[in-house]
Amino acid sequence: MTTTLKTVSPVDGSVYVERSFVDETEVAQALSRAVRAQQIWREVPVAERAELCVRAVDAIVAAKDDIAREITWQMGRPIAYAPGEVARFEERARHMIAAAPKALEDIPAEEIDGFTRFIRREPLGVVFVVAPWNYPYLTSVNSVVPALMAGNAVILKHSAQTPLVAERYAEAFEAAGLPTGVFQYLHLDHAATGRVIKAAEVDFVAFTGSVPGGDMVETAAAGRFIGVGLELGGKDPAYVRADADIEFAVENLVDGAFFNSGQSCCGIERIYVDQGVYDDFVDGFTALAGAYKLGDPTDPATTLGPMVRASAADFVRQQTADAVKAGARALIDPFKADKPGTPYLGPQVLVDVDHSMAVMSRESFGPVVGIMAVGSDSQAVHLMNDSAFGLTASVWTADDAAALAIGNEVATGTWFQNRCDYLDPALAWTGVKDSGRGCTLSALGYDSLTRPKSFHLRTKTNG
Repeated sequence: MTTTLKTVSPVDGSVYVERSFVDETEVAQALSRAVRAQQIWREVPVAERAELCVRAVDAIVAAKDDIAREITWQMGRPIAYAPGEVARFEERARHMIAAAPKALEDIPAEEIDGFTRFIRREPLGVVFVVAPWNYPYLTSVNSVVPALMAGNAVILKHSAQTPLVAERYAEAFEAAGLPTGVFQYLHLDHAATGRVIKAAEVDFVAFTGSVPGGDMVETAAAGRFIGVGLELGGKDPAYVRADADIEFAVENLVDGAFFNSGQSCCGIERIYVDQGVYDDFVDGFTALAGAYKLGDPTDPATTLGPMVRASAADFVRQQTADAVKAGARALIDPFKADKPGTPYLGPQVLVDVDHSMAVMSRESFGPVVGIMAVGSDSQAVHLMNDSAFGLTASVWTADDAAALAIGNEVATGTWFQNRCDYLDPALAWTGVKDSGRGCTLSALGYDSLTRPKSFHLRTKTNG
């Protein structure tokens, strides 16, 4: 059993971070601290919690240049784009802080003479956040900040690929003056993560990751009667109608498919295009995808960096090869920097695909997308729904009424018109089917981080 966490950078294969995993004694101490701290933190007024969280957000934003470099070296995103992670982190954090007072206020019942009745939202206790590497701040902020704003204590277990993110949070909250024990992080291996989920001190688990990871979380939490939030990824589709602005759709869907090397739970992985504009769309999409510059992500000129590890890239290579063997056509020649056995993988566009191919049904989580022609809205809806996942889906059209009507028929957590691969903090972030369950962001994101407590007070006993 290893006792050391080693983060191997996809940039050059070097060990970028090395930390010791915490032992069982340290875990027990952290859990105990969290329970004690939460009993005090829950009594702190929401306005004071907000002041502390705002200062922490300010601290992270102030360190954005260093954080961007750390993101690049830990998980491979080009330095040209890494600062955007902090910008989006700030957007979500500030929105959820601002939304907290109204989301957490008492809910009055209809007035009855002689009674005071209302529902209060109480914090759960200790929230255990398990966060992934692909968008290390954006995935974690969805739970960390609202959990704290709701009066919970938080223990963060970040991916072994991005451990510095957890440490940055801790530094920011300490600088902000957050009381000791209210926020903590633990560097844990998989087995220890399961034991923490089982710990009596944990009152809620917020997990973002793979479907097998979600299975592990549910198994570990079974019988504990605690809430579990699961955001498990997707195979997100786009539908381009005949009335779409093709140039606009191409530009945005290429970005939606290949940004972050396709390593996004809500990235575009399959596209259905009206047969009347299919050729024009495919030509434009392929040309733009082929213009990426694959290479060293520390070079500001690089627009496509490595995937997180060679095995992930080889999985996508194999998925692509299997599709081609089954009759698909690959439209982009391999990039010079694309070398099998390395994490450096260029974008690929596949046509002549169908749903018998894994590339159109199984999550790729990499820079490959299949494009199919369709003859009607109903066919597009059928194909979009023909998936085990349901995180986001999009339609590209000038017809607003059609966009709404089609969206009503698609099984998805978020439905976009003329947009994709974006989380609006004012809207609920949720999924259906194997994309998980639960909700973060928006005012509704506070529901799973609190429990309702009813107050039924008789204020008159006579008269």
